[in-house]
Amino acid sequence: MQGLGNVGSHAARFLEQGGATVVGVSELEGALYDEGGLDMEALLEHRAETGSIEGFGDAHFTEHGAEALEWECDILIPAALEGVITEANAPRVRASIIGEAANGPITNAADKILREKNVMILPDVYLNAGGVTVSYFEWLRNLSHVRFGRMSKRFEKRSAERILKSVEELTGRSFPNSVFEDVATGASEEDLVNSGLEETMIHAYQEIREIAARESVDLRTAAFISAIDKIGVAYGELGIFP
Repeated sequence: MQGLGNVGSHAARFLEQGGATVVGVSELEGALYDEGGLDMEALLEHRAETGSIEGFGDAHFTEHGAEALEWECDILIPAALEGVITEANAPRVRASIIGEAANGPITNAADKILREKNVMILPDVYLNAGGVTVSYFEWLRNLSHVRFGRMSKRFEKRSAERILKSVEELTGRSFPNSVFEDVATGASEEDLVNSGLEETMIHAYQEIREIAARESVDLRTAAFISAIDKIGVAYGELGIFP
């Protein structure tokens, strides 16, 4: 993980929640590596207290943060600066997957080298679309003047309660109150936004993969094709194209 700002720190947390092990991080002051994994919450607290990632546990520290881009890992996420993976260091990148959380972290020359090495690159134009997607949800909410979940939350809660009570009657056993609190509750606005974001990103990724397979192109080119096609359809519907 290069960069522990808003994007990098949250990406690291989500990866940990998904079962990944963060083995290395890079920041302005240097880089840390621990093959056994870094506890991201503890590391972020350490940096907030000391102003540096240096001195965290037994992890190996180097002042040369750029070295982290070349460390062995499955997934590399440059989430800080533009143009950090270049023609010079791309041959030494050992990751199998690169997620472009920053804008343009891979130069054109490096992109070609990495593709020749069969490195899977999730392009920034896709990976950074989450924030814009949620802004779109916010726009829809503001247009309707109704918060997400307001119309259905109580109904969902009662439906879940009926299911749990039916199971209790059939089994003759009672659920703990904590189960009702966890299960028998309607979706919050945050839950609905996260669900909509996940559905949107999954659908977009599947669309890009299908284009990449059909046209025999990389994911970046497929993302551009998808975007241009959508613009063409929108222009056509507006009557701009004959």
